[in-house]
Formats: sequence, structure tokens, C-alpha cells
Amino acid sequence: MVVTQPQPVMYVQGSDEWSSGLFDFCENVPECLFAYFCLPCFACKTSRDYGENLCLPLADWVSGMIPPATMSMRVSMRHRYGITGTMCNDCVLSTFCVSCVWCQMSREMKKRALPVVMVATKNV
Repeated sequence: MVVTQPQPVMYVQGSDEWSSGLFDFCENVPECLFAYFCLPCFACKTSRDYGENLCLPLADWVSGMIPPATMSMRVSMRHRYGITGTMCNDCVLSTFCVSCVWCQMSREMKKRALPVVMVATKNV
């Protein structure tokens, strides 16, 4: 008799587009005000909520022109949620609309939040 464990299944639900536009500030006004008045704090909070290092976004303010943390988080989020786009577009938006990008990523995480389930296996 052969017994096998069920394999984990991951369903990607949702659209292949961002759930909100880059300039949809009215969806969460307090959050956008937080990002406008204290972007480093907001970016660090959003990074931590995404599961990245809390201090990762601080690399943006010591780097040159292109903010590496903002761009890499945007690319990562697109891949995680199956959102279409290009690295070129991510680079341009991350460079010229930094606070808008962080607000959009925060809204996306909230709308696509999936509960995290820890699965343990028991050795027989």
C-alpha cells in the first residue's frame, strides 16, 4: 500500500494588474499623508510588513539616483502577486515617483493579503 501526502497547492487569485493606480491617494488618505510627511519611516514600515528588513529602504537615501530598495521591492511585489510590468517601468516610477510607489505597494499588500499558514509535518 502506497500512501502519499497531499502536495501544497498555491492559488494565485486576483488580477495581473495593480489593484490601485499610482495616484489613487484617496483610497487611504492617512497612509498617504504619512508617506508624504515622513517617507523614510513609511518605507521602513511597509518594507517590514512585506517581510523584508526594516532598514532596507534606508539604502535609497544613501545611494545615487535610482533608489535600489524601492525598485527591488516593486519588482519583487510584481513577481509575488503576478502583476504584469517591466523593470524599465519600475525603474522610472521608483526614481521619479518614490512616495507614490511606496503608497501603491502598501495598498497592494493590504488588498492582496493572504493569511500565512504554518504547516508542520509529523515524522512517522
